[in-house]
Amino acid sequence: MRHADRMGGSGTAGSGGSVHGIGGMGGVNGIGGQQPVGIRATAGRYALLPLRIFLGVTFVYAGIDKLTDSAFLSDSGSGSIGELMRQVRDSSAVPWLVDQALKDPTAFGYAMAYGELAVGLGILVGLLSRLAAFGGALISLSLWLTVSWQSDPYYYGNDLAYLMAWLPLVLAGAPYLSLDVAISRRRRRQGSQLFT
Repeated sequence: MRHADRMGGSGTAGSGGSVHGIGGMGGVNGIGGQQPVGIRATAGRYALLPLRIFLGVTFVYAGIDKLTDSAFLSDSGSGSIGELMRQVRDSSAVPWLVDQALKDPTAFGYAMAYGELAVGLGILVGLLSRLAAFGGALISLSLWLTVSWQSDPYYYGNDLAYLMAWLPLVLAGAPYLSLDVAISRRRRRQGSQLFT
């Protein structure tokens, strides 16, 4: 690529100055308007994969841990979801949400466990990944506003960090190594066969 093409002013791609430039903003996709290649390109493509694996495994583990802990799924008693909700009720940011959980703590515990399991599996395999990530973000938000809210300073509450970790996956989904991509490619192939 010529030097003038890498600068913002002129080039074969029009006013963007770069094939990948946007509206006169050459260099949007990399240094000098060039797409990263090699290891940088691969690293950029798979940047969200470690986050997917971590959140997926963590949420699957959390769901299984709750489902196999009979004390947690009880309405009352030490280590139960009911006792936890009663402890955080007055210090939570949304006591009405805790009140909803206290109507039937066991059902709420099962819903939380199955929700975490579904979210974790969805993001691990990349099936309905944006929806799974949104579900994970909602679970993390509700836990932050109820259980972790009294953490002082606020950043000691790990649920806030989980909420922030879910947001890139809500925005980007699982663009690589996912069932979403495989299904999309299959639909495109079948669509092209129908109209050729």
